[in-house]
Amino acid sequence: MKNIVVLVSGGGTNLQALIDAEKRGELGDGKITLVVSSKPDAYALKRAKDNFIRTKVLARSEYADIAAYSKAMADTLKEAGADLVVYAGFMTILDEQVCRAFPNRMMNVHPALIPSFCGKGYYGLKVHEEALKKGVKITGATVHFVTEECDGGPIILQKAVAVKNGDTPEILQKRVMQEAEWKILPEAVKLFCEDKIKVENGIAVVEE
Repeated sequence: MKNIVVLVSGGGTNLQALIDAEKRGELGDGKITLVVSSKPDAYALKRAKDNFIRTKVLARSEYADIAAYSKAMADTLKEAGADLVVYAGFMTILDEQVCRAFPNRMMNVHPALIPSFCGKGYYGLKVHEEALKKGVKITGATVHFVTEECDGGPIILQKAVAVKNGDTPEILQKRVMQEAEWKILPEAVKLFCEDKIKVENGIAVVEE
């Protein structure tokens, strides 16, 4: 069994997609054993507790700087025996201590087709606002490994989503979640748990 630790900050819709996938037997031999939140009032914590998953609050506000917070997170993940760490709406950028401790064992879902609309400052509705401003006709979501470069790690899976006339950032955000994020994140986790992802020269190669 592979221990999966999920990091959250908000509502936890991507966490719910993972929980539902696990219940359907769609995470391979992966099991969500811990949910860590950067905010004590995150609704994602209730989702975890409702499904009898252990939780921990590691509040960013209680640490002097990002280095101290990152060290505490790395220690927490090591103590949990994490095989895979999944960012599911986790809004704090951790420093290199964490990704160096878990190379190619941390993944994130980003609500755009990387390398478009990504990097520092591109999160939440901002991503969809910028996509609409640019007038793109196709957007989507990307699951990638987490590295020291924000949104710059090896791409595991991507799924395209159509942009429609009259879309608002909120409408587009919901469509990207439903049609892409909630599908490819569990799929990527399953691939990892089945040892079907290899990173070669900085590129993630998925076994077919």
